[in-house]
Amino acid sequence: MIQRVLARRYELQELIGGGGMADVYKAHDKLLDRAVAVKILHQQYANDAEFVEKFRREATGAAKLAHPNIVNIYDVGEEAGSQYIVMEYVSGPTLKEVIQQQGRLEPFEAVRIAREIASALESAHRNNLVHCDIKPHNILVMPDGHVKVTDFGIARAVSASTMTYSGSVMGSVHYFSPEQAKGGYTDNRSDLYSLSVVMYEMMTGRPPYDGESPVAVAIQHINGGAAMPSTLNPNIPTGLEQIIMRGMALDVKDRYASATEMLRDMDEFRKDPTILFDYNNPSTGMDDAAIIASGAAAAGATIAEKTAAKGGGETPVRKTPPKTATTQRTAD
Repeated sequence: MIQRVLARRYELQELIGGGGMADVYKAHDKLLDRAVAVKILHQQYANDAEFVEKFRREATGAAKLAHPNIVNIYDVGEEAGSQYIVMEYVSGPTLKEVIQQQGRLEPFEAVRIAREIASALESAHRNNLVHCDIKPHNILVMPDGHVKVTDFGIARAVSASTMTYSGSVMGSVHYFSPEQAKGGYTDNRSDLYSLSVVMYEMMTGRPPYDGESPVAVAIQHINGGAAMPSTLNPNIPTGLEQIIMRGMALDVKDRYASATEMLRDMDEFRKDPTILFDYNNPSTGMDDAAIIASGAAAAGATIAEKTAAKGGGETPVRKTPPKTATTQRTAD
């Protein structure tokens, strides 16, 4: 397919990636004289009229997004039965490749990256766009270290259309929200769950769930019970672990209500890496780390008891424990 020119404008140069849904080529935009990325859908999708309609609609909506952490969509087209999307070309590895190379990231580097992803999601969600496939493979790392989220539009179209295509949607099952695993309703909080899974992997070097088959992994997302990140990486700050576990709560009502709310806690952590969050919800297990870190468990106290003593309430209460002997610097 190399040497092919689409729309008498996009000259395909080299295959740079691919997956269950599409192949990605680096191409030259002859009209504007710039490098672009062209994603061409596999024929099984291109032949599905319903999917193509959803794909074009979602891609058109995603093209309206303008954010420094979102890969720009320039064009959508069809030629000789091939459906394609033209995007900004980003030179650099995926976040998945970075994790595979480094094993795990430093806490403040992980939060910096997570914050940029959350900022991208905040912009998309405000425009009523849900990604539905947030995973390290869809996060591109630029040469300056900043990241861009790709595949807005195509991922949503696949999720809305079907879950039966092999190797595509099921290939993302390690990052699925419980409601996605059930084939149920998804919204912005599904994206936040997936982002939290990505944060878990950045801090531990592995996703929270694994299994011999996609179905086995999906069932684990539905049932919950992931190991606390600190059991795999004892150097993870408690406040950061709480952010991750709140984002991964099984019940959508126990998660962050919005990317804006999640960003707020990330910023609180960046300002004070020793902070503990009291989310007033012991049923999710997200306060376990805070109990241990503050010594409340040894004293026989629980977050629930402290909440009851304060009269309860649903609004998270941010608490800063005494500084430890080791002081961690905040992120730049």
